[in-house]
Amino acid sequence: MAKDATNTPPGECPQCWQHAHNRAIHRNQPRGDCPQCVDHMLNGCPNKVPKKKSFW
Repeated sequence: MAKDATNTPPGECPQCWQHAHNRAIHRNQPRGDCPQCVDHMLNGCPNKVPKKKSFW
């Protein structure tokens, strides 16, 4: 089953999810150095999809 790059699961960063599952984003990058990915590696993810509240 293929992953859908447009539907970010709870607890994941939308940008990281899309960049991990959409090969077209990095296709034209020199050596795979995507500025957005490098920024995330250095500074972390600024926003994540909130997880659902757990009863337990």
